Amino acid sequence: MSDRRTTCQRGEDELREIEVLIISAQDLKNVKHLTKMRAYAVVYVEKDFHMVKTQVDEHGGTNPTWNQVVMVKFHAKLAEKDVLAAVNVDIYAHGHVREKPAGSARVLLCDVLKGGDASDPVDNPIQCLTVQVWRSSGRPQGLLNLWVPPTGRFLMRRESLSFSVKEVADEEMVERKVATFLGGGGAVVERRVD
Repeated sequence: MSDRRTTCQRGEDELREIEVLIISAQDLKNVKHLTKMRAYAVVYVEKDFHMVKTQVDEHGGTNPTWNQVVMVKFHAKLAEKDVLAAVNVDIYAHGHVREKPAGSARVLLCDVLKGGDASDPVDNPIQCLTVQVWRSSGRPQGLLNLWVPPTGRFLMRRESLSFSVKEVADEEMVERKVATFLGGGGAVVERRVD
């Protein structure tokens, strides 16, 4: 749960590990025509280096809810070297024979990782993001809700903040719950659609 930095086996290349809360998605393309879609998400910054998978949502169909924090590792210097480096989320429909891609979303690291002192809540506002999900054809289809703390780690117990499927559909309910979770301390809740 910390913003850990470790040394890579190859040499002096430092790694960074950040926490990302994958909340839910809505209005995804139904890529399973004969059975109910059972979606999961794969999260990564560097696809060939480190990828993390959420659990499969068994009930939501094209509106899955995961409420799962994943730990994503990447090379620490990447954000400085590549302005297009991003947290990528690929959504798949689980299948017995093969996995079908339902769409992808991305959030630039420079837009969410703002640094600051992790011990000081004033420097660590909460950013709940809603981003566009794109099909492999290039068409927009659905939205992804996620939460990336600017320092790369959560300051509070995240178990006390979870969203039901009904609450995710109600944006005001999500914002009220986040505000309550923060103790009403005037924190900023930012929602974006890219």
